[in-house]
Amino acid sequence: MDILINAQSEDPIYIQIKNQIIKAIIEGSLKNNEQLPSLRGLAKELKVSILTVNRAYTELESEGFIVGVQGSGFFVGDTQSLIVKEQYIREIENLFSQAVNLANISNLNLKDLKQLLEMIYKIEIND
Repeated sequence: MDILINAQSEDPIYIQIKNQIIKAIIEGSLKNNEQLPSLRGLAKELKVSILTVNRAYTELESEGFIVGVQGSGFFVGDTQSLIVKEQYIREIENLFSQAVNLANISNLNLKDLKQLLEMIYKIEIND
């Protein structure tokens, strides 16, 4: 599994691992019921603590993306990528709603809000 850790990122390492696994599930490069690397294996590959990988896997499991099987490891859950994508779209809509409310309170117009979003998008995507 290709997971890249960015030491300069503001996101904690476990979040980077978690987000990249979610992205792989959504894109279909990780299939339903596919086994994930072991905690030790992924920790060794990424040169991070087993606790870091465990935290990422635990959150992924609690959110329904993966399933832990005693003695066998972790597997991609039976979530369809469209359902996962819809969950993210709802979360994005909520965040946009909050941003629009804050923009309104601070008298920021739609044009300035769009420019701010574009600037943030370019910074985050080009990282």
